[in-house]
Amino acid sequence: MTTHLNTNWTWRARRLADELEARGDLTDPAWKTAVSAVPRHVLVPEAYQQDSTGTWQQLTTDSDEGLELAYSPTTLVTQLAHRGSHQESTSSSTKPDLIVRMLETLDIHDQHRVLAVGTGTGYTTALLAHRLGDRHVCSIDIDPALVEAARTRLAGLGYYPTLGCRDGRDGLAEHAPYDRIIATCSVPRVPWSWVEQLNPGGAVLVDVKPGTHAGNLALLHRYPDRLEGRFTERWAAFMTMRHHLHSQATPRESTEGAEPRIRTTTTPPSPWWDNRVVWLLAHLHGMPEGVTVGMRLDPHTQKPAAATLTAPDGSTADIGLTASDDGRHELTETGPTPLWDPVEHAHQTWLEHDRPNWPRLGLTVTTHHQRLWIDHPENSREL
Repeated sequence: MTTHLNTNWTWRARRLADELEARGDLTDPAWKTAVSAVPRHVLVPEAYQQDSTGTWQQLTTDSDEGLELAYSPTTLVTQLAHRGSHQESTSSSTKPDLIVRMLETLDIHDQHRVLAVGTGTGYTTALLAHRLGDRHVCSIDIDPALVEAARTRLAGLGYYPTLGCRDGRDGLAEHAPYDRIIATCSVPRVPWSWVEQLNPGGAVLVDVKPGTHAGNLALLHRYPDRLEGRFTERWAAFMTMRHHLHSQATPRESTEGAEPRIRTTTTPPSPWWDNRVVWLLAHLHGMPEGVTVGMRLDPHTQKPAAATLTAPDGSTADIGLTASDDGRHELTETGPTPLWDPVEHAHQTWLEHDRPNWPRLGLTVTTHHQRLWIDHPENSREL
């Protein structure tokens, strides 16, 4: 730990705070002081980056190159897991510009008690502890190795918040109530346990995504019988919350030999990248759970030729990226589920409501229901 602290990091941390302020991500002097004071490289001593071949390479953050990376607005991948023939990230240190925007969006004040769901490296927890003091900060993560590593590194920096190892959806009831809950992971549904652990008038900021890329950060306030609020203007994404029990993946059915259904569509082909509001609305119009998205490459040019959808039941949709002169895209579907219908209905809903952006969309969470709305809660629909 001493070796890390002896490296030349302090001016880089101040530079990062100045950069975030100049970009408009940081406006509160208290959070600027925290960013300047917390040595991120100590909490993230190692990280992984992909090289030009897609192979993950490990680096340490106490080198000059590592320090530059640690004190930049960059997400640092900190944990990998094998998934068949490849590795994928399972934990990361969220980019500081996003974290400070979230902290400011939550409107945290001195004496507030805060629960951070997703301890990870402990960087967000350290910023909170620096601002609020140890006794006002609790943080949980499902991974015992991450929690213990964060505990050790935080203690080495003089921070002693309450840390717990448990499923994030359970919250940390024994230390409730909280004034604010911040989650650095995405959830398909907001856990009701969080609502029960909030003080009246408290707030939750969480990435709500019922499907891949389908959602955004939502700032939700506690009322006597519900959470309610709107999505934030700038889109953000987090890794999905992990749980103790993982259901077996549904075997993908074969559609080999099935007759393809070919038609055209005027709906733009890749809303999960180009119009994420439409993509979220598609999940209100019957998009199945577990759909994955991708691209089909032209075999001759190796450039993207079509957007693709694939469902767990084996259904697929292939939407050509190039439109004809009259604005139509070729659509080919296979399998029992017509995957493009929900997207077309969602796009029509978006047009009928005068092309709403994120702040016009809101969410109401009750004990048994989670409802999405445009402009007013009265215009809601089960999510």
